[in-house]
Amino acid sequence: MDRETFRESLDAADRAAPVPASPNRLASARPVGEHVGMAGSTGARLPLQGGLPPGEALTGAVREIACDESGFSGTNLLDPATPVIVHASVDLSRDEAAELIRTLRSGFRFSPDEVKSRQFLRRHEAAEAAQWFLSALRGRAHVHLVDKEFFLATRVVDLLLAEPSYTAGTRLSGDRRPAAAALHRAGRAAGPGWAVFLAAVVEMLRTKRRDRADDRSVARFFAARDALRRHVGDAQAGAVLDALDPARVAEVQARLYAGDRTIPPPLEPLLPALAETVLHWSGGRRRVLVIHDEQSALTEDRLRRLQAALAAGDPAGPSPLAGLVMTDSRDDPRVQAADLLAGVARRMPGVPGDGPLRPLLSPALAHDPGAVTAEQDAT
Repeated sequence: MDRETFRESLDAADRAAPVPASPNRLASARPVGEHVGMAGSTGARLPLQGGLPPGEALTGAVREIACDESGFSGTNLLDPATPVIVHASVDLSRDEAAELIRTLRSGFRFSPDEVKSRQFLRRHEAAEAAQWFLSALRGRAHVHLVDKEFFLATRVVDLLLAEPSYTAGTRLSGDRRPAAAALHRAGRAAGPGWAVFLAAVVEMLRTKRRDRADDRSVARFFAARDALRRHVGDAQAGAVLDALDPARVAEVQARLYAGDRTIPPPLEPLLPALAETVLHWSGGRRRVLVIHDEQSALTEDRLRRLQAALAAGDPAGPSPLAGLVMTDSRDDPRVQAADLLAGVARRMPGVPGDGPLRPLLSPALAHDPGAVTAEQDAT
């Protein structure tokens, strides 16, 4: 099937069902935690972990989307091999996604189970194939890109200068975005002290499996702050650094040590990325049911708190996040398409927002447009 024919089939399906009824489409998904046989193996897969399946039948306008990420590195947010994380989503039926994957696979020797971006972009036809793939998804996909350094700058502002919230790092806390952007830009221009400061932020916020009695990370954080401040001339960035208070920072860290779950996981960019994805597809008019490749960061407790935080913008209505169902990408071609889109977006060379990726990118990208480039190496 050529690009024009495939696009015509997607447009026809979209006109026929502009807002898919999720209960019908959900019926074809595997139940959370179901053991399934592994292709080519005599064993069984482990039960899927996490997720937040809807507790009752969904009614009204509900859009079901499939999602995956690329660039996840846990709390190691300063890994130079993965400077960005991409969360991608598609609004396709299973048949549409399967046809898309079949069309891509023709002429390429991909894995019989999945098409991966590492393979995809190493082919000599990669540029042409990527152009076709992104064009085929126009209007039916969404990409949210997070620069991890910029994410840490938002954490400094959102968690250490304001009351921590699950809306931190999203458009719902956009009033704090200019301060984070100013800190990021001034920090990058300040030289080596910026990297030292970011490392101190990570060390101070990473409290799991650490002995608090010997923890001097707050003192090291402020030593790094002071060293950075001497090289920051921007007034807005300087005001952010000057406003950091040792007692306030120590209080936030103490709450993290105590396991205060009202604070979002401070080194987890996937949750605000998921929030932006949901807000995009909701459009303030419908609820969103997410089908997601298994991801350890998306625990039930975190998702319930995110669900409640997203509902706070409209206390009279339900949360735009209707639920999140985990699946294995090998079992759902929609998630395979999202996985491929995330990997392609992360590895495309150039400045995000340029070229064929532009129509799919979130307008609420968590990055400094003048400072971030996507990864060119297939990591």
